[in-house]
Parts: sequence; C-alpha cells; structure tokens
Amino acid sequence: MAKILFAGESWTIHMIHMKGFDSFTTTKYEEGAHFLLNSLRAAGIEVDYMPCHIAHDRFPGSLGELNKYDAVVLSDIGSNTLSLPNATFYTSQRQADRMTLLKDFVSKGKGFMMIGGYMSFSGIEGKARYKDTPVEEILPVTLMAGDDRVELPQGGIPAVAAPQHPVLAGLPAAWPFFLGYNKLVAKPDAQVVVTLNGDPFVAAGSYGQGRTLAFASDCAPHWGPPEFLNWPGYTPFWTQAIEWLAGKR
Repeated sequence: MAKILFAGESWTIHMIHMKGFDSFTTTKYEEGAHFLLNSLRAAGIEVDYMPCHIAHDRFPGSLGELNKYDAVVLSDIGSNTLSLPNATFYTSQRQADRMTLLKDFVSKGKGFMMIGGYMSFSGIEGKARYKDTPVEEILPVTLMAGDDRVELPQGGIPAVAAPQHPVLAGLPAAWPFFLGYNKLVAKPDAQVVVTLNGDPFVAAGSYGQGRTLAFASDCAPHWGPPEFLNWPGYTPFWTQAIEWLAGKR
C-alpha cells in the first residue's frame, strides 16, 4: 500500500472572554485531520501526520527525506509555513526551498495533492500565498491572485464531469453538498473530474513523471459538512485518490 506525508489541518484558537469589568483569555488547540486520516489508515494506507506547527520546522528539507513517501498531501497549511522555518525567520540561516523540493519530488514520479481551505491555494485574503510558487507550477490548476474563497452558506452540490476517472471508481453518483470552496482555473492539460458551479472541484494532472490532484474544498468542517464526512463515498474517494497519486491505480 501507499505511504504518504500529510501536513496541515490544525489550528490554535486564542479567545478573550469579557465579563463586565473583567476579562481573561483561554487557548485551545484543535486538529481537523482525524476524519480523513482515520479513513486512510483503516484502508491500509500508511500516514505520517505533521500538524501545521510541527511541519513549520520539521517538514522534509531534502529530497531524500521526501522520497520515503509515495505522495505528499497539503491541507489548510499556508506557504509561509514551508518558506519560513525558524532557522530562516529567527536566525537568518539559509535553508532548502521546500516548495521547490516538492516540485522535484513530483517531477521524479511521486504524487502531490492540495486540499482546500482558508489556508490552501490562495486562501483567505490571499494569505495562503501559493500563487506564483513552485507548488502552483505542479498543480493541475491556476490560482487566483487574491482571496479565492467562494462561500456557499446555502450549500452547493458538486457534479461529476469525468465518471471514468480512477479516483471515482465505484463511488455514488450523487455527491453531498459543500459550504464553500477555493476558486480555481484548470490548466489546459488538466482533467477536471468534478465541478461545482462550473469551477474545478476535483482536478487531476501530471508534472514530469508524477501525478497531482487539487481538491477545492475542505476534507472536514466547516466547508465539508457532516453530510460529506458520513457520505458512503468519503473513504473510497480519498483512498482511491491516494492510490492514484501513488501510481497504484
């Protein structure tokens, strides 16, 4: 089975509680990756998980480290987390460009997927900042220059565009609704597998000898609602996406 590195899908919330004259603060740490990671592990896929604050300093800094994996998945983790390790930001040391390493990793036959969110693709207020980076170069989609969110509080239902693609094998024809996504534009040589509002929702492509996927929405709340997490196609879709990226499907 495939072995992947999954980075992102974690956050810290710092709250200010106001009670009349007085106030106090609380902080909590959360991860949204467990929905997807539990599904992949149950399907036999080996996963090394790096939450955002761990990936900041420990994401592989050499091609040799990356090559332990068949594919890398980034989900809701901005480009600054890869570009500004502590050694660079705090002590001005030169470090490997980890986005260029990802490009080299894929060009030599490995897989890469970006999953959507507020810190994916271009992201909220453009802060994910993958536009004009080596990661955009390997993706099957072109990114927006600014805030790329499409919020759908009323819900939007994806439509299958390429039912024969291996990532959709055996899935239910009807997808559940989503509450938003990142707006993307398919590159000329990409295959748009699923659409939402006419935009690419799942897009597949290649770079060099490797394969890439873009999934334009969340793998967990809030854009991915419970209806998606409980959808019969949830585990098969993600499993087949990883197997396809790894060249095993």
